[in-house]
Amino acid sequence: MPQAPNIDGILIQWGDRLFYPGNRIVKTKPQPKLGASAARQRATAIRERIEATVVRRAPQVMVKVTGGGRGMKAIAAHFRYISKNGRLDIEDERGETMRGKDMLPELADDWRFGGTLIDDIGDKREAFNNMLSMPRGTDPLTVQRAAREFAQIELADHKYVMVLHDYQANPHVHISVRAESKYGKRLNPRKADLHRWRETFAEKLRGHGVEAEATRQATRGRIRNFEPLWRIKAKEDGRLRTSRPTTKLGAKTMASRAAAVGAWREIARALAASGDKSDCDLAHAVSRYVAEMPVVAAGAARTKEMAVSSEKIKLVEQETRGPNLER
Repeated sequence: MPQAPNIDGILIQWGDRLFYPGNRIVKTKPQPKLGASAARQRATAIRERIEATVVRRAPQVMVKVTGGGRGMKAIAAHFRYISKNGRLDIEDERGETMRGKDMLPELADDWRFGGTLIDDIGDKREAFNNMLSMPRGTDPLTVQRAAREFAQIELADHKYVMVLHDYQANPHVHISVRAESKYGKRLNPRKADLHRWRETFAEKLRGHGVEAEATRQATRGRIRNFEPLWRIKAKEDGRLRTSRPTTKLGAKTMASRAAAVGAWREIARALAASGDKSDCDLAHAVSRYVAEMPVVAAGAARTKEMAVSSEKIKLVEQETRGPNLER
């Protein structure tokens, strides 16, 4: 009699690749095996992430670095921008709030002399400007609380200020953080750091009862080519002179999406083999989710286009040869 598949083990194996890519260890000692209880807990967490992503379609958090100041003049200008020239409350890393145009020079001086001196103009990034955002309809004060808790964890030991913008369609928080920490260590966020930041922000939102997820574009089969903030601003001002594709279809992008699609299909097969009705229902939901992925639709369209092109080439070749050239 064939042995029943280890559903939880398969979920952990493929779910980690989809939801926790940073946990995969390459070229190191094998990781210790999880005990039965820990494996069950891990598999339950994976199931929850799957349901949130494919069934409930939980909103995706956005955490992005929008720029950074290379001198005190640029940093002070960003303070003016996010606070609407002092009309909005600015909160610092101590939880103290300030408001008013008159306090902006004082804040700038605090940053200028609060560590290695920051000159008015420099060639080194002295601050990182970040934006934490949620879709329309999310309670702005909850977004602010989650952003505050995010900063306390991820930006500890750094000077930072945060400002809530709740007057636009999607509530978001601007956080400007001094690159140098109080211990002299410099912040240098990379792609893996940004993914962790999204995970932390989503976790804090869930802690306040807001459904939020932080899955990667590759995991969701997305191929949208997001415009950087400078291009959006330039377009609004009529200064944008070039366009760029709205989708990403390069080899690296398609390879990462193909790997994600493969992982989802392994998960669907495992869940479908379970005797549990909820697992079988989840398997059907995963299959529908994969079928609706933009990358799957793009791949099908590309295959159809190539087939049509191939047929056109054959017709042209036949017409070129003509009936008298055929043997």
